[in-house]
Amino acid sequence: MDGQKPTDDAPDWGPFGRPLFDDPKARALARVGVIDVGSNSVRMVIFDGAARSPAYFYNEKIMAGLGAGMAETGRLNPEGRARALSAIKRFVAIAAGLGIPPLTAVATAAVREAEDGPDFRADVLRETGLKIWVIDGQEEARLSAQGVLLGWPGSYGLVCDIGGSSLELADLAEGRVGRRETSALGPLKLREIKSKKKRQAYIKSTVKDLFGQMGERTGQRLFLVGGSWRAIARIDMERRGYPMTVLHEYRMTPQRIIKTMKYIEDSDLQELRGRCGISESRMALVPYAVRVLREVISRFKPKDITISSYGIREGMLYEQMPQELRERDPLIEACRFAEAKDARLPGFGRTLYHFVMPLFGRANFQRKRLIRAACLLHDVSWRAHPDYRHEVVFDNATRANLGGLKHSERVFLGTALLHRYSNKREGSRFEELFDLIDEAELNRAEILGRAMRLGAMLWMKADEQAAKLKYSKKSNTLELVLQSAAAPLFGEVAQSRFDSLAAALGATGTVRIKGARKTPKDQ
Repeated sequence: MDGQKPTDDAPDWGPFGRPLFDDPKARALARVGVIDVGSNSVRMVIFDGAARSPAYFYNEKIMAGLGAGMAETGRLNPEGRARALSAIKRFVAIAAGLGIPPLTAVATAAVREAEDGPDFRADVLRETGLKIWVIDGQEEARLSAQGVLLGWPGSYGLVCDIGGSSLELADLAEGRVGRRETSALGPLKLREIKSKKKRQAYIKSTVKDLFGQMGERTGQRLFLVGGSWRAIARIDMERRGYPMTVLHEYRMTPQRIIKTMKYIEDSDLQELRGRCGISESRMALVPYAVRVLREVISRFKPKDITISSYGIREGMLYEQMPQELRERDPLIEACRFAEAKDARLPGFGRTLYHFVMPLFGRANFQRKRLIRAACLLHDVSWRAHPDYRHEVVFDNATRANLGGLKHSERVFLGTALLHRYSNKREGSRFEELFDLIDEAELNRAEILGRAMRLGAMLWMKADEQAAKLKYSKKSNTLELVLQSAAAPLFGEVAQSRFDSLAAALGATGTVRIKGARKTPKDQ
């Protein structure tokens, strides 16, 4: 590949294929507005950017409580109805001001079941021109599961989506939605059952029925979707002193979350919600959600539990994607979009990827995708002040809205990018987060960062390989081979960065200009 331009058909695109964010089908999804009218909250999300891994251009919710008291009255809560209508008016006005294409609005259990649900929809249509589509429980389960697929293509397991008035289950296998079931296990409805004994008996019998309807599946991964589940996960983080607060992809064992549910039951809820930053209206529903989750875990016996911040709204976006876009890696597509938008030399990330890969000859697919992501992101924060770039890139990797990343992978990616700009990580404000991966992983991330730091000095054209690395772990040697045209790029700073990389590998380094005699690094 030395000095040659990769062709569009060349295998150097790797396992991820060519970028699709600039495809017309993807551009058509650049701005998609969705309103979700739930039993507890009303939210508008406007998605923006790379369609496969969309950024949240706008995201706002109101805790309206439409479904509060419905068990007794059969009607929407009057105060909640007024708040929901007011919120929808605001959302429609904002979308119009932003020039967003027509909004898509869906309503779930409360509007679906209330006797005045049709009247509420008519009010919304008359006052805003927005038509609300009411979806049944099976469709709600399907869309929630599709939201999970937006973040995890090829997922398998059980999706459990809890809303204010209902709970849905959906089976995922090989990246496809299978059987779906719905129930009335929402916290708002459970709160209306005043007898604790009757409430618990109802939860137990309903979960037992769901278990039978879903084919008595056990031992799967349990994906939790919904605000009440996220609140429980946030409390789990607080109980454990967990250093990261990103809820998406937060993983728990059944044993650990059972401890957290006991912790919630033994705590002062007002004091706990203050420490965890949970709203009062949400915290009031958490005890009911705890009892449901305990029964779900007892019956389905999941192997592990993962929080998904993606649900119905993301599922609606996924619905509009062509299949070839659905199958793409959300992490890689998001990073490609970031590079195209913010890097000084878009396209160089691919060249840099091939430059560093000789150091990771035995990397599996998951490692390769992290390396590719790091290379694509290596220059997107160049506008930050030089003294803080290493902090900015670490923060972006560990906190940004990126799909398909476990928390440990976020830290690996952040550490690699940190070392793209800094030789040291000791003494930084990220010390706690480094504990999420072991020392060997930290060292690999450092090697990747130092390699990117060197490669960033050797750019000529985005698609031209100016140099390549040759690394032998057996002989403990590292060689940098420069194209003759790239020789002027290799100055004092580049030499220092090469030495730093060799030191991180514990290798003896040599530099050679193609066609010239090999010389030791210290000559």
